[in-house]
This record gives sequence, structure tokens and C-alpha cells, in this order.
Amino acid sequence: MATARSEIPSTRMTHRRMTELDLGAVLDIETAAYMFPWSLGIFRDCLRVGYTCRVLCAADAIGGYGIMSMGAGEAHVLNVCVRADLRGQGTGRRLIGWLLDEARNSGHGWAFLEVRPSNRPAILLYESLGFAAVGIRHGYYQAVGGREDAIVYRLDLDAWGEARDRALTGGRRER
Repeated sequence: MATARSEIPSTRMTHRRMTELDLGAVLDIETAAYMFPWSLGIFRDCLRVGYTCRVLCAADAIGGYGIMSMGAGEAHVLNVCVRADLRGQGTGRRLIGWLLDEARNSGHGWAFLEVRPSNRPAILLYESLGFAAVGIRHGYYQAVGGREDAIVYRLDLDAWGEARDRALTGGRRER
């Protein structure tokens, strides 16, 4: 079966389904990015249960990944991470865009995600994509010295379809 690929013209990246063979590189990115990373077992379980698992393919190696569950009319973005050297180039924005497109094209009406209040860059990204804060999950994340809350964000995927191009370029026109 052929793998669908999309390309980011400015960074020449593609995305494809994540496989077991990708998990070493995915885990390396995860552990470099997070103080309390997901385990190899969690990534394997995501693949096993059929979550939407995608990897970014850079010229030299895997550049990031995204994982999303879908069901009951909703999509839940569970984990998105981009290699440190590829951040700030619109790569994470595109990766989330691909996930949201998949959810919308699968007939889901809403997308949800959680984010640490301390993760200001992620909050700004999600809000620029049209996500709106709808609640707090108290003590959701493991943190140094205890637990950290999560802000719950929601996006109307019908509105996403209408605003997609502007959201993916951060309001700028792509060339």
C-alpha cells in the first residue's frame, strides 16, 4: 500500500505513518524534549491500538512525530514533538495541520488537546491555529516537585477547514 506524503516546501519534509522501526528515533526526540517522557511501551501501544501516528521525515532523519486518537466524533491530539534543531520553522504547525486535516477528513467535528500552562510557545501555536481554551485538568502532568495542571483546548474542525490555509501560514502567504 502506498504511503501518502505531503511536503513542506520551505524545509523539504514529508510525513508518513509511524512504524515500529521508527520508535528508536521517536523515543530519542521524546526524551530530548521532555523531562517526563513517554515510554517505549506507550508509543508501541499507540501503534498497536491504531491511533493516528505520523512521523516527519527530514533529509537526514526523522524530524518529529504526532499522535492522535479519534472516536465518537472527536479527535484528541495526544503528543506532538519536533526535533530541537527544526523548531521555529513552521514544522510543528504543519504537523498539527496534517493531523487536523486527517481528523476533519475522517468526519470528526472537534479536536482536543492538553498543554502545560508553562509551555507558552505551544499555547501561542495552538491559539494561532484556532484552538480555544475550554477548561483545566488539575494535576494532569507530572512535574518537578509534584503535578502541573493542563489547559484543555478545543478546535471546531469545520471552522478549521475554512481557516486552514491562513492558520498554517500564521497569517502569512506562502510562496
